[in-house]
Amino acid sequence: MDKYAIIDVGGKQLRVEPGRFHDARHFAPIRDVLRSNTKMSINRVLLIRNGSGIDIGYPWLDDASVKGRILHGCFKNKLVIQKIYSKKKKRRTPGYREKMIRFVVDSIHFSGKNLNDC
Repeated sequence: MDKYAIIDVGGKQLRVEPGRFHDARHFAPIRDVLRSNTKMSINRVLLIRNGSGIDIGYPWLDDASVKGRILHGCFKNKLVIQKIYSKKKKRRTPGYREKMIRFVVDSIHFSGKNLNDC
């Protein structure tokens, strides 16, 4: 738990750790390639914590990257929106399921070093 990074992916900020899987919305670099075990690298790293040291980017760290691979595409829980029209006896329940990508983080790199080895 002493090594983690905060990345900007899919319009959200995620705290990622090596060896754990995370869900993110579809993001542009890999939207067309959604196969399992596709390797990916995310360069939008906002913060890296390695032990007691913390490196903060403004807005991103220049020489940092998070490397991982896609496990599979999945869907989030269905979001149900109800519209009820008063005095008309009419109601609508549209909904949608957001597409997500489940990926696992293999390593965090900062200034040419793999932080998993340290």
